[in-house]
Amino acid sequence: MHLHLTETLALLVGIGIGAQWLGWRLQMPAIVLLSVTGLVIGPLFGLIRPSADLGAAYQPLIKLAVAAILFEGGLSLRFAELRKAATGIHRLITIAPLLSLGLGAAAAHWIAGLSWPVALVLGAITVVTGPTVILPLLRQTRLRQRPASFLKWEGIVNDPSGALLATIIFYYFVGPDPQVLGDTLAHLLLGVLTAAALGIGAGWLLGRAFLRGLVPEYLKGPVALALALGLFAVTNLVLEEAGLITATLFGIVLGNMNLPGIAELRRFKESISILLVSCVFLLLTADLDPSIMGAMGWRDLLLLAALILLVRPLAVWIATMGAGMQWQERALVGWVAPRGVVAAAVAGVFGPALAEQGFAGAEELLPLVSALILITVVLHGFSLGRVATRLGLTATRSGSLLIAGANPWSSGLAMTLHQAGVPVLLADNSPRGLDEPRRTGVPVFLGELLSEEAEYSLEPGAFGSLLASTDNEAYNALLCAHFAPELGRQRVFQLAADAVPETLRLLPGVRGRVAFTDGLQFDDLQQRWYQGWGFHLTKLTKDFDINDLRARLPAGAVFLASIDGKGAAQVIEAGQPFPAERGQRVVWFGAGEVDDRGAAASRAGTDAAG
Repeated sequence: MHLHLTETLALLVGIGIGAQWLGWRLQMPAIVLLSVTGLVIGPLFGLIRPSADLGAAYQPLIKLAVAAILFEGGLSLRFAELRKAATGIHRLITIAPLLSLGLGAAAAHWIAGLSWPVALVLGAITVVTGPTVILPLLRQTRLRQRPASFLKWEGIVNDPSGALLATIIFYYFVGPDPQVLGDTLAHLLLGVLTAAALGIGAGWLLGRAFLRGLVPEYLKGPVALALALGLFAVTNLVLEEAGLITATLFGIVLGNMNLPGIAELRRFKESISILLVSCVFLLLTADLDPSIMGAMGWRDLLLLAALILLVRPLAVWIATMGAGMQWQERALVGWVAPRGVVAAAVAGVFGPALAEQGFAGAEELLPLVSALILITVVLHGFSLGRVATRLGLTATRSGSLLIAGANPWSSGLAMTLHQAGVPVLLADNSPRGLDEPRRTGVPVFLGELLSEEAEYSLEPGAFGSLLASTDNEAYNALLCAHFAPELGRQRVFQLAADAVPETLRLLPGVRGRVAFTDGLQFDDLQQRWYQGWGFHLTKLTKDFDINDLRARLPAGAVFLASIDGKGAAQVIEAGQPFPAERGQRVVWFGAGEVDDRGAAASRAGTDAAG
């Protein structure tokens, strides 16, 4: 079946986003689904052949997409992260790449029999652990902040570094005068200086233009993206692949200028990046040649095993000695190294060129890199979450709850949930309200949740939902709007309000879901707490279900949340069915007890109040 260019592009976009959604729905790495889907529509059924369908535009499109992805990754690199992981990150982007290059080249030469020029190029390519794979995996796995910072910085910075190292080695052996090392180094220096000057200078100038209002809000994202692509192309005229450095530095500078609206800019770029990653991975895997892959021998497979199981862990372990990293962090970083689009693009360019020069083993470069990409994407995509969990480095707690606002009622709720084994975090910018919960062992955060400090002090993914329970309706809405992109709008809740500000009525998407019931507001909760109402836990059984509990509740009592057998809490949304099943515990707020005929009940909140 032959498709025209229009149908091919439309198919790539549709299948790519569909795979992303399916990965989210099934809680599977979307990168793995994209790779498998590309193999199905490409080599297996021959539905598309990207290099033939796109013709001369195939490589330029991939390069521009990678530049845009690196720019988006640069926006997410914050210097504040370096305060907690500076030495480790420094080692991973300086010493570790050189060790990976040397060890990888030695393995390629001695195991697979590749000539030294080809082995060195392969070693440089294995340095790359690009953001096209790392960022989607981090988004889904949600590691703790430090290990996530290690992998993110390494992936984004080493992506252009590895490509540049491969370019230098290639030009040294294949250039017009390979014996003149000085010319090669001078060419390298010119390219790096050009990349640094354009990336840093243009980033600062554009940031100043944003601050002075020279660019309207609706054009900030498009202008930044267009400039990133233009700078990438200009730098590549000086030194091939150096444009990747420019795009990365351009994003880093913009992301660290504390620009108003930078969060919206990052979300815009993240959407573009998801689309590009989806399409690029489909292009990559759909264009693989099964005959070339099938020609690989046992020495090639042994080399791939050595690169994954020996070279990478050894390089990371040596590089990070004395860097202040925990052994669990070093083990995780040493294991996780999925290769991405840049590795394939560099191999696709240099492999045939080296073969034309007659270097032994050059024809194996592209198949080796392609196989390395597929194996690491699948292997690390499925194992990252499990390995991180085993090492205690995950922060994801789907049933955990962040409660904003430490008043007597919310403090009582936090203590009740904590005693019930639910992961809960109580946050407030006043220490007075946090004293009692802290004494009872409830984790607390003292500070402003909307500040940059909170962004780096709170572990990403450490909580699964938010309950904004302050006495300020507008602030509650602002908190929900802030955390909605990270948690999902179905997991941000705020208390009901009698009078919603006019500005919030005009922007219905700004507010969170109304928690519990429409008629229960902040003042009502506080008043009933002082009247002696408390929090209760009632377990549902085969003989005592939710309907039995509802029939026996004291007058005015209200359901707050359900807790499953694993200690995961789910806040009740006003007007929605109560999601409680047999074996779960129900948290409710009311006066008096319930005669549940054997079901477990407690007065945890009242005890805390007394």
